[in-house]
Amino acid sequence: MTVFIFLGSLVGAMALGIPIAYALLASGVALMWHLDLFDAQILAQNFINGADSFPLLAVPFFMLAGEIMNAGGLSQRIVNFALALVGHVKGGLGYVTILAACLLSALSGSAVADAAALAALLLPMMIKAGHKREVSGGLIAASGVIGPIIPPSIGFVIFGVAANVSITKLFIAGIVPGIMIGLGLALTWWWVGRKEKLVLPERKTRAEVWAAAREAVWALLLPVFILVGLRMGVFTPTEAAVVAAVYALFVSTVVYRELTLSALVRIFVTAARTTAVVMFLVAAAMVSAWLITVANLPVQMVDLLRPLLDNQTLLLIAIMVLVMLVGTAMDMTPTILIMTPVLMPLIKAAGIDPVYFGVLFIINNSIGLVTPPVGTVLNVVAGVGRMKMDEVTRGVLPFMAAQFAVMFVMVLFPQTVLVPLRWFY
Repeated sequence: MTVFIFLGSLVGAMALGIPIAYALLASGVALMWHLDLFDAQILAQNFINGADSFPLLAVPFFMLAGEIMNAGGLSQRIVNFALALVGHVKGGLGYVTILAACLLSALSGSAVADAAALAALLLPMMIKAGHKREVSGGLIAASGVIGPIIPPSIGFVIFGVAANVSITKLFIAGIVPGIMIGLGLALTWWWVGRKEKLVLPERKTRAEVWAAAREAVWALLLPVFILVGLRMGVFTPTEAAVVAAVYALFVSTVVYRELTLSALVRIFVTAARTTAVVMFLVAAAMVSAWLITVANLPVQMVDLLRPLLDNQTLLLIAIMVLVMLVGTAMDMTPTILIMTPVLMPLIKAAGIDPVYFGVLFIINNSIGLVTPPVGTVLNVVAGVGRMKMDEVTRGVLPFMAAQFAVMFVMVLFPQTVLVPLRWFY
């Protein structure tokens, strides 16, 4: 009955068109009434405490860093470097998209920001070269999904706070899975475009490649600083976000000199608005998370899935399928915040490594950004590329299937995540 009231009030509020943050608060209030615990002071206290977290400070700074990188020329130079390396081979612009997505993901950690940058920079070039519009848009959308997987990652920060798991370990554990997904996309791109007749760009000379590398070196140094600093214990993930924002600001204004004062004001306003939305959502979700714990819902879920606890692989497959279904209707951040407090007791009871589960969980939620009908990244690519939503949806399907296939390989073979984690950490 408790589960029905929580889910029923949440889904009902969302069906009425209420924003997800307010729907979470409404479901929390409904649960408080059911448990005879309603107290406005307790509600307000948990709401404020939900956002009062030092690790969550990484979210606004990583968002600010991503905005500065796109406006300050760092993203453009990353794309130019990738073009110089592989732009001349058949289907090279697709490989440029994937390579640039991997590099950009090590800078911003935001799927939406990466997809918007790639769509603006590469989609017109891909169409001009002879690639199908819908397939090109689908690849760009799928490549944007790498953003929340390769560190730094806003998704890992939110999951780490909600699940009380080391964010540094999550960052390091996401490197190899992100690269694996990139390779899966590259293989799918080769298969989809093997029969296309294309106009190939000229091969860059060695001097032009070195020139592009020199231009991009300031952008490429940022992920190195962050990963080495985290690995050596020089700074925490929150401090790494500040380093990323300050470094991006320095490079954009002093080195590249492409960021004007008026643009900087607009960037700060945009980052503040996005942060406000995310943090309000986090605060509202923490109210529900507290009530989920008080109502003993995790224990009920453990009892429900107890037959699967002895088989870690089967349990993970069941959870991944559930998250896939939720991802078709809900965005990444609310899914993380709602499902983490319910699923973590199951993971601990089954003896599954929380960092390993966190990587799988974030990968699944990231792919949810391109699963119709909601698909936030699909909407971004369609808007930036001036395409119809159904065009991008058709184009993304083979790449989305490849991403899910790679994810289930990680479910069946945990060593693909755990061995690199032990090696790096």
